[in-house]
Amino acid sequence: MTTQATIRVQRGDQNHSEMVEYKIPLNPGMVVLDAIHAIQAEHAPDLAVRWNCKAGKCGSCGGEVNGKPKLLCMDRMDNYPDGEAIEVRPMKTFPVIKDLATDVSWNYEVNKKIPAFKMDKKEAEDPRFSQEEADRVQEFRKCIECFLCQNVCHVLREHDKHAEFAGPRFFVRAASLEMHPLDTEDRVGLLKDEMGLGYCNITKCCTEVCPEHITITDNAIIPLKERVVDQFYDPVKKVVRKLFGIGKPQSTTSQP
Repeated sequence: MTTQATIRVQRGDQNHSEMVEYKIPLNPGMVVLDAIHAIQAEHAPDLAVRWNCKAGKCGSCGGEVNGKPKLLCMDRMDNYPDGEAIEVRPMKTFPVIKDLATDVSWNYEVNKKIPAFKMDKKEAEDPRFSQEEADRVQEFRKCIECFLCQNVCHVLREHDKHAEFAGPRFFVRAASLEMHPLDTEDRVGLLKDEMGLGYCNITKCCTEVCPEHITITDNAIIPLKERVVDQFYDPVKKVVRKLFGIGKPQSTTSQP
């Protein structure tokens, strides 16, 4: 006898939605995305879900399973007790286009605000940095832009500060540039005034949901906060920089 699974899926759009229950055959090794595909094949061919690689590397299939942000392709069905219904919803932080597909275009508008990598002309002639310095920023390059960290962040999720707060994904991107040993651009003022870094109260919820295991809070956000404090709120360091012409303050991030 084939075991069945009960899946409740949020159907609808931003204006109206409801939970619809489906029963599907449960096969060994299934992940939640497999279950959604089974629903499409057997019950609801018009069910909308975004996916691509099915290997946890494209970041497309982000959603919420039993209230927790997950990549649907990496969340095994056997993680959940037999006989209990599994609820699948779209990411709460973003507007729903249809069913499980959300509009994440706001993220790309935020990304445009961050100045690109900039190198001093002299450094460009013979760029050098240590392996330790390379390792420090390499962690941030692992981001697959699934936006689960954006979805779980309470500043966006509960307080809807999209106009004032960039979110953890873009603090990671800013950190990858600010901490690059050859970068000369100064983004600290942008982080403070336009990206709302001060709103983050380092709950570490973004780190907990990251499928690439990036230490977002400790290695990106806290060091960026230190730079803001150094540049704008530490009177001694501010005077020293003005007197001696020191550029961007150095961070003291922990190593991954």
